[in-house]
Amino acid sequence: MKKTNGFANHMSERPERALVTGASSGIGREIARILASQGTNLVICARRQTELEELANELNEKHGTESQIIISDLSTEEGVNQLIKEAGEVDILVNNAGFGTSGKHTNVDIDRQLQMIDLNIRGLTQLSHAYANKMKRGNRILNVASVAGFIPIPSMAVYAATKAYVLSFSRSLHAELKKDGISVTALCPGYVPSGFQEVAGIDQSRIGSFGSTSAEATARSAVRAMRNSRREVVAGWINKPFPLILRTAPIRMQLFVSKLLMESN
Repeated sequence: MKKTNGFANHMSERPERALVTGASSGIGREIARILASQGTNLVICARRQTELEELANELNEKHGTESQIIISDLSTEEGVNQLIKEAGEVDILVNNAGFGTSGKHTNVDIDRQLQMIDLNIRGLTQLSHAYANKMKRGNRILNVASVAGFIPIPSMAVYAATKAYVLSFSRSLHAELKKDGISVTALCPGYVPSGFQEVAGIDQSRIGSFGSTSAEATARSAVRAMRNSRREVVAGWINKPFPLILRTAPIRMQLFVSKLLMESN
């Protein structure tokens, strides 16, 4: 028997439906699990089919929810267009897909850095625009930014800049859509043990224990903040003072601290 959906769309009485990008691992996977536990049907998107199929089967067995799987590369315009076409109508958009690189800007492959900009910024912006234009009162957008968005980070210069964009964009979109009854929330996690660090080429020995928050705990904070229509949330109690401290710290101090954390890479 299918689980009753506590977040049904009252206009159509259909079950709530959420699109989660980057759902094959990490924070995205945990957000999908939490939403399914709330009775939300899902569209889960990533490039890895096996992991998505395993997640869809898990959610169906545990919660009786439906999961549509879409394999797409969201760093390309074609991939984003494909997702929008195949996903159809959703009540919640979770822009989680993204990756980072580490190393001196001039030493890191430029094509890889441009691909990161395309995914972290262009893809997120295109999806937000497409779905915000279709959404109804009570619908929601959750964009995954980072505490890196609050500070310049030598050795992760482009990644930090992309997350600064996501944070600023989300704040502005929150204000623009509030009158329409559509909430936009920016999630700002700190260090989350996941495959992100391996892809980015980050040595975890220096930062692995500092400010660490599990993907599951981060996802719980994200969904709770989104449900409460909050503008942004910093995940992990140890990370919460971070934005306030940075507002008063001179840039040279911000650069010193971030460089210290990254110098082992």
